[in-house]
Amino acid sequence: MRILKLTPQTERWLLARRTQQDAEAHRIAAEIVQDVRSRGDAALFAYSKQFNDTDLAKAGIWIEKKEIRAARKTTNSKFQRAIEKAAENVRRVAERQLPQPWTIETTPGVKIHQVVRPIEAIGCYIPGGRFSLVSTLVMTVAPAKVASVPNIVAVCPKPNPELLAAAEILGIERIARIGGAQGIAALAYGTKSVPRVDKIFGPGNKYVTAAKQIVSNECAIDLPAGPTEAIVFAEHGSARWIAADLLAQAEHAKDAASFFVTTSESLASEVQREIQTQLEEMPESMAYCSTQASGAILLAESVHQACEFINRFAPEHLSLPEDGGRLLAKIRASGTIFLGPWGAQPLGDYATGSNHVLPTGGWARRGLQHSPTAPKACLEWIRSSDREINTLLPPSKSSAMSARLTCPPGPQRPSFSPNAAKRNGSWPTFSLKQNTPKMRQVFL
Repeated sequence: MRILKLTPQTERWLLARRTQQDAEAHRIAAEIVQDVRSRGDAALFAYSKQFNDTDLAKAGIWIEKKEIRAARKTTNSKFQRAIEKAAENVRRVAERQLPQPWTIETTPGVKIHQVVRPIEAIGCYIPGGRFSLVSTLVMTVAPAKVASVPNIVAVCPKPNPELLAAAEILGIERIARIGGAQGIAALAYGTKSVPRVDKIFGPGNKYVTAAKQIVSNECAIDLPAGPTEAIVFAEHGSARWIAADLLAQAEHAKDAASFFVTTSESLASEVQREIQTQLEEMPESMAYCSTQASGAILLAESVHQACEFINRFAPEHLSLPEDGGRLLAKIRASGTIFLGPWGAQPLGDYATGSNHVLPTGGWARRGLQHSPTAPKACLEWIRSSDREINTLLPPSKSSAMSARLTCPPGPQRPSFSPNAAKRNGSWPTFSLKQNTPKMRQVFL
């Protein structure tokens, strides 16, 4: 990962590059969306075959209920408990965010009432191009259940048994084998096989995100949640832990954007070396591409300059591993903020209860969150301790779905290779021990 001085020119280049990528994706997605809107199932089936290698005419769009029930039997009890725990935490947060009815008397005899009603039908988009993101099913379905939405459908281009098992645990019976911009168009406009929904939730790649924005004139969407973004800002701290947080997001996709912002030249060099060291332990990881193409270490002249850049970039994830309490007051725009050395970003991706469907592309500046309740910017932040993490994510001994990442002796915190786990169709759990080499076992 290259080291760049954070200058006005560097910032303009980074922001302009993001806009250019969005424009190209929008052009391609617009063609697909219009084709599905015009030709319905014919276009949907053709694009599913072209992009996902799925013959919907043969396999069928909708997964049968008996297949969903059978999938649960193929997963072990630890996986199921992890899903249930994550869903419980997400539900607790969603219950707190749920808009409440109220009444106010503005003038004697004149009362204004707010009544809250659930949306009639929603579609949950679950990414599945390379891996089926079980965690996204939890993040989108659990809040919908809290809101008492009567009709919930999920779509995923490549649903695996773990995703189907999670759907059965969450009480979802309607899952379609579709994805991409064509899947978004089918949900928004409806086809002969896919009923139209009122609102679409969930993250996706740049084409999915562009498609959601295109259809938003006629079908509501939660927010633009595209390729993942992460910024870590620190003036001091553990280079190993900082590098691990950056790579945990960088390996999501080739266009994942991970940035380390610092005022310390020495720490910048340490993190750069540590990233290279950890990449050598992650064979075939997408992080090799994304750290070179989309990521950077940015050397700022001051804390003020660093924080102003962060506010203008408005990242999906922001980590403040050191001095978080002091720095938090300077941050105005971010999806979720992780405070303290134990606030590892992957925890928010899976099980803390904080929703991982977050605004990307600078949309956090516009006050968007997964469950907005007011037209203002809301910052969501997470602080964790080693004791709380041990309770949240119990250790697992299953070798069939584990990814190993060894660390030298010393205090440890959770950090892992999500995609290594995804290849095994698993869910994250962590085994934390102080002052000993550690095997991290990961379940997605």
